[in-house]
Amino acid sequence: MSDFQKIDTGELPGIVVTGASGRMGQMLVRLIQDSDQARLVGALERAGHDWVGRDIGEALGGQAVGVTVSDDPVTVIARAQAVIDFTAPAATVAFAELTAQARAVHVVGTTGLSDDDLASLSAAARHAPIIRAGNMSLGVNLLVGLTRKVAAALGEDWDIEVVEAHHRMKVDAPSGTALMLGEAAAEGRCATLADLRTPAREGITGAREPGSIGFAAIRGGDVVGEHDVIFAGQGERLILRHVATDRAIFARGALRAALWGQDKGPGEYDMADVLGLG
Repeated sequence: MSDFQKIDTGELPGIVVTGASGRMGQMLVRLIQDSDQARLVGALERAGHDWVGRDIGEALGGQAVGVTVSDDPVTVIARAQAVIDFTAPAATVAFAELTAQARAVHVVGTTGLSDDDLASLSAAARHAPIIRAGNMSLGVNLLVGLTRKVAAALGEDWDIEVVEAHHRMKVDAPSGTALMLGEAAAEGRCATLADLRTPAREGITGAREPGSIGFAAIRGGDVVGEHDVIFAGQGERLILRHVATDRAIFARGALRAALWGQDKGPGEYDMADVLGLG
């Protein structure tokens, strides 16, 4: 939008949380409110949501904090130095256009993005920093690096399977983290995941293709997130594992990314960049 005006509202980075009523949204709002490094300047929800028009603090069952939940992203993102976004692909793509215009850091934790969605994010990243990761925890990003190194060290006679488990409400599979791990394994073998990925197995599938990378997804209960990368050879197996027990690790990582991105130029970044693991 040609008339988009960026508003400077203070010294500490002003952060907007999208999907404020969701589990991650609520956790992010509380984390930012408790932070001495950032300020909450906006909370977004979809039109028609019960929280729209309410103070976010009161909506969360506490005291008013002076931030009203809005369904107007143009106005709200104009106040932001960063937007933290754990929503849905279509919403994330729309937010990316606005964050690009505002020259705000866009931290994307949304999963299930299509190739077209990713192309849209890449276009937006020509104008502002986008930090995207299927998982924002330190442990997972260390696991990604280890997976890449192990895959490079072991030959194609070692089969690779990525097994993940999440709560019953998760709507996409494999998880974004599982795909990150699969991509790292493929990179370790100097290939792309698209070349090596095996679809979910069912029925008479035939023998496994040498060098392929398989995935299995488990959904149930309130599992926060568990990921295993299994390297299966003849007579031995090597299993790399990460278990998340508290969603706060993702919120803390997202806030860290939003702060890290404040002095970065336009471009696409990930948590390996944020954590200095690249």
